[in-house]
Amino acid sequence: MLSTSGRNRLHEAAMPTIIQVAAMAGVSTATVSRVLSHPNRVAEETRRRVLDVVDSLGYKPNVAARTLRTLRAAKILVTVPDISNPFFASVIRGAEEAARDAGYAVVVGDTRHDPLIEDQYADMLSGREVDGLIFLGHRLPDNLRPLVSKQGARAPVVNGCEYSPDIGVPSVHIDNAAAGRDAVEHLIGLGHRDIGVITGPPVSPISRDRLTGAMQAAECHGLGDRLQVRIGDYSAQSAFDLMGDLISRGVTGLFCFSDEMAMGAISAIRQAGLTCPDDISVIGFDDLPLARFFQPGLTTIAQPKGLIGHHAVDLLVGILSGTDNLVNQITLPHELVVRRSTRKIG
Repeated sequence: MLSTSGRNRLHEAAMPTIIQVAAMAGVSTATVSRVLSHPNRVAEETRRRVLDVVDSLGYKPNVAARTLRTLRAAKILVTVPDISNPFFASVIRGAEEAARDAGYAVVVGDTRHDPLIEDQYADMLSGREVDGLIFLGHRLPDNLRPLVSKQGARAPVVNGCEYSPDIGVPSVHIDNAAAGRDAVEHLIGLGHRDIGVITGPPVSPISRDRLTGAMQAAECHGLGDRLQVRIGDYSAQSAFDLMGDLISRGVTGLFCFSDEMAMGAISAIRQAGLTCPDDISVIGFDDLPLARFFQPGLTTIAQPKGLIGHHAVDLLVGILSGTDNLVNQITLPHELVVRRSTRKIG
């Protein structure tokens, strides 16, 4: 004969869960929660579908669980636009270390540059599955705009790596315009006059800022008209594909907005029967772990990747604890790391 506690466990096991409701309705658990607590915030068709599943399963919200949801989840969500990019791995590691010290776990989401996926992850914040969000892309998820508009810098949302004052949330970044100037100044200082630049997508604020700095340096030396600008996507393949045209234009120096693009460009230079740096000097951006071991060792702009993640968490925890001093922007130092992929000419 089962004890009272045993019967209770069997009863609880048979009870439908919010996860089952969400799966059958084809929505997230956060959406189910909103339907039950704030139905006016959910589209009518979705609301009706969820309520039909609730009725068919006989689901009843767990009052104790709902009470617990008013407490902190002790989790921070970090979203990245491309989890395969090793740059973000270093940022996430810094964030995880700082979060662990502050008593939080880190949940990582790969948005793949897809606004719909960004919104799905942002639902975790509005559904209180996480306490705060750090996004490492350039877009604020659309469904968080009302929250940020209402709470401003006190909303539990922080941007890392990118910087756009229009977003309206605290951010941790480097001075990308200054870094772009430093890169082109380095090439000009080595005697290069015909310089190519392979940017990231123009929609990215950091790409626009780096290009602004690169153009300022070229114009300062009277070389603005000789700068050859091509648009890449931060991938090695994009730079590889663009190099044929730049080689035909006679560039002797090249600035790529990511180390991956710099490596792709060097591969294309070799395929064309040329060498780096004897024929074309190349400078990258980020100082990925592989950059120092690449052949030739890659000259690059180093970002303090771990510190970006660490400070982003510090900002967010300050907001969550109410102890922040309204520091909205943190600009960290960058460094020009000179290796063998650039050399003096003339």
